[in-house]
Amino acid sequence: MTVYEYGKDNKKTVVLIHPSVVMWDFYEYVIPLLEKDFHVIIPALPGYDEKNPKTNFTGIESISEELAAWFIENSITEIDLLYGCSMGGSVVLRMLADNIIAVRNTICDGGITPYQIPWIITRFIAVKDFLLISTGKIGGFGLLEKAFATDEYSKEDLQYMAKVLHFISYKTIWRTFESCNNYSMPKGTINYSGHFEYWYGDKELKERKKDISYVKSRFLNVKFIEMKDMGHGSMPAMYPEKMVERIMALIG
Repeated sequence: MTVYEYGKDNKKTVVLIHPSVVMWDFYEYVIPLLEKDFHVIIPALPGYDEKNPKTNFTGIESISEELAAWFIENSITEIDLLYGCSMGGSVVLRMLADNIIAVRNTICDGGITPYQIPWIITRFIAVKDFLLISTGKIGGFGLLEKAFATDEYSKEDLQYMAKVLHFISYKTIWRTFESCNNYSMPKGTINYSGHFEYWYGDKELKERKKDISYVKSRFLNVKFIEMKDMGHGSMPAMYPEKMVERIMALIG
């Protein structure tokens, strides 16, 4: 797993974990706004790592462990802000549960939580998601342009998605959606004492209801923030200035 670092001389540390079907450069508009004040750390998750093209996605649990090991190896014992979007939010939740690295502030942006439904039903959902994304991989930009013909996605956004889908393997696609919705978490309330915000767009509220309910049931003192006129994972790519303003207000 390749880890990219910016602003290494700064004292405060910000970790950004990317969603599925994008790569670490999903944060390309956020990096220049943060690197002047913070040590920014962005892992390229297995299966989405262009420097290690033969690797496949592993799983939320193993990625959480691998990241914690990297922090320890690099003498980082405390993170000022841990941010994860969608699949990245799944990794964030598991890292908080593992409690290997101290995290002062957490933002889980549309984070995906484990299904609380019978196992056999999760298999059908995983197959549906796999087939949907695999169709996008086969169809490329032309199909994506038809499927996501909204004002929210530009031609450049869709070209980027097509590039990522062309790069990632079918094994990575399967493991991504199977793991994000079925990763293990300890039973009971998770003892996290840092500041915790769960972000979601008002346009995705219906899809995030189960995730919001799960986070409420497992973590104490979570601040839920609804972003107006936003969909799933919109903030880093489309509203980077707003995202950084919120980060600065939290730890700046």
